[in-house]
Amino acid sequence: MWNLLHAWWRMMPKEKRTLALADAAIGQAREDIDFLTVLPAQAAQAVLKAYFQAWKNCWEGRADAPTFKGRLRTVLSVDIPQGRDLNIVRVHRWWGQVNIPKVGRVRFRWTKDLPVGKRAGVENRITGARLTKDALGWHIGFRVQGLEVEPAPHPGPDVGIDVGITVPLALSDGTTYEHGEWLTKKEKAKLLHLEQRAARRKRHRRPGERTSRRLHRTYDRIAGLRAKAKRRALDWQHKTTTAIARTYGTVVVEALTITNMVTSAKGSIEEPGKNVAQKSGLNRSIAQEAWGRTVTMLTYKTARHGGTLHKVPAPGTSRRCSACGFTTPGNRESQAVFVCRNPDCGWSGNADHNAARNVLHLYRTGHALVPAAGRAVVRRAKRVKPAAAR
Repeated sequence: MWNLLHAWWRMMPKEKRTLALADAAIGQAREDIDFLTVLPAQAAQAVLKAYFQAWKNCWEGRADAPTFKGRLRTVLSVDIPQGRDLNIVRVHRWWGQVNIPKVGRVRFRWTKDLPVGKRAGVENRITGARLTKDALGWHIGFRVQGLEVEPAPHPGPDVGIDVGITVPLALSDGTTYEHGEWLTKKEKAKLLHLEQRAARRKRHRRPGERTSRRLHRTYDRIAGLRAKAKRRALDWQHKTTTAIARTYGTVVVEALTITNMVTSAKGSIEEPGKNVAQKSGLNRSIAQEAWGRTVTMLTYKTARHGGTLHKVPAPGTSRRCSACGFTTPGNRESQAVFVCRNPDCGWSGNADHNAARNVLHLYRTGHALVPAAGRAVVRRAKRVKPAAAR
């Protein structure tokens, strides 16, 4: 439906790209094309609404222009915009049933409390749902409209956070949050075996020949293991960010431009890059840690608990001594050890905690970045609290 709507949009002149004409085109397409009739009318309207919202986001500079959605790079989803027909019933401690249009009664795993039965009301009710399919199967997510009380200011202390690869999150008070491998040894061996099998089957495929069902099944099993690893990573991020938001009132992070950090070192034919394989491995490690997603979670979770999140400039935080402020590349004796080269100081300690303390110091000295007109501006505080009040 999205791709057909996008094709219609590109073919029509600008003066005819209106919501009314697009709605009429969808209605005509549902009469002419059989497989579109299977889609509920409400879900088709949700696609139209999402498509126009995507163009609004593009015109206002918040996102790129909408494009065609490919089967392999897009999550399959069906929206149920109205919640009054769902008829959710809890049949067991861990299971519930929901009525899906044109599908019927479907059992789902009950993982979170929902406002159903006596708990439902005008201010606390289910307004819709969305069906999604990934490598692990089908999932349903419910949209819940509720009344939340504005939280009181968080009384917790300030904390600076330094993100890394060896130590994912290092806090200025000495706390660290680490995780192991997302897949077990057995699962990693299985993933390697499946990848080798897929490479062999792909090598025997002739040019232009369709992918065999065996190769598709192998790809599905590979995607299932990777989806399992991603789900475990998300679970760790949610639990970690929730613990930080509940403990600290002000969270300070670095304003990292991650897209520039993961650029390829391959170079060009005239000027080939150096250490390409090492840089590729570093880029994969940075992408797996998903620092941007961690900051996004901290942003809304700190606000939910009455706290605030601030960003400070990133340059120099790992090379600056948190005790005397002396900055030089030689301070980083190794990846984990920081030794100040200032002869009058000589402080030594963990490099990650040193960077986190520098991050917090930048915020306390008024170097917080404030977004204004699409760019970051340094705001300097007029008065700094004395050390005893911190």
